[in-house]
Amino acid sequence: MPSDSGGKNEKPLPKHEQKIVEQRLPLRSPMVYEVVRQEGEAELDRPLLSLWWSGIAAGIAMFTSVLAEGVLRQRLPDASWRPLVENFGYCFGFVITVLGRLQLFTESTITAVLPLLSQWSGARVVDTMRLWSVVLLANFTGTFITAALVTWTGLVPVQHLAGMLQVAHEFAANTPLQGLLFGIPAGFLVAAMVWLLPSAEGSKFSIVVWLAYLLALGDFTHVVVGSAEVALLLFAGSMTPAAAFALLLPTLAGNIIGGTGLFALLAYGQVKDEM
Repeated sequence: MPSDSGGKNEKPLPKHEQKIVEQRLPLRSPMVYEVVRQEGEAELDRPLLSLWWSGIAAGIAMFTSVLAEGVLRQRLPDASWRPLVENFGYCFGFVITVLGRLQLFTESTITAVLPLLSQWSGARVVDTMRLWSVVLLANFTGTFITAALVTWTGLVPVQHLAGMLQVAHEFAANTPLQGLLFGIPAGFLVAAMVWLLPSAEGSKFSIVVWLAYLLALGDFTHVVVGSAEVALLLFAGSMTPAAAFALLLPTLAGNIIGGTGLFALLAYGQVKDEM
């Protein structure tokens, strides 16, 4: 007859087999939280100069999203399906930046905030604001330097620059309110990307590509990519500094709300009683 012991008399697995089972189990939420939190601790402890140069590199890398979209815009026929292919270009910057471990502001809306949520103090707040300000300024520096080189030096063929400007005009067509509202899902998606990577193992590339693709396909606004687009328009004389600031500031706020106000708080809330 079958046993009613609920498995209490089952023979335990050999140690080597139990180790294989443990390796195949997905990470529990508190474990994912701890991985991301420790990444945030490492970011907060980095020297300012390291954050600065990594942030500039990330800004330059993120510019490739606009470059790839512009090239695809010029290469593809003007058909109804073109956006479905063109928006894959948006993924390039995220693949280089995220998998290359460069310092991207919208990633830090979750990584740098989890240590703050777990140990709230004035010093932590100052450290978080320091990281945010340095990384955001560095990202903008990278995108603006690249935009200046592309616009003024003939770094890319004229037809590709024309495609990039077309893409940039689409971002600039957003109102400040749209920049804010569309920035919230973008911040959430980037934070979700960071949260998923510790469990991804061999799927990191796919996670980055598909979430970045959704971000582009949904016309959501990302402050660093957006800074590359407004920089192109500024240097081409198609946008004023006031208009650029009026669009980037609410986009920044939306990204912070989506990444920190929604995702980081939800991530912390689901594990705080298990830590």
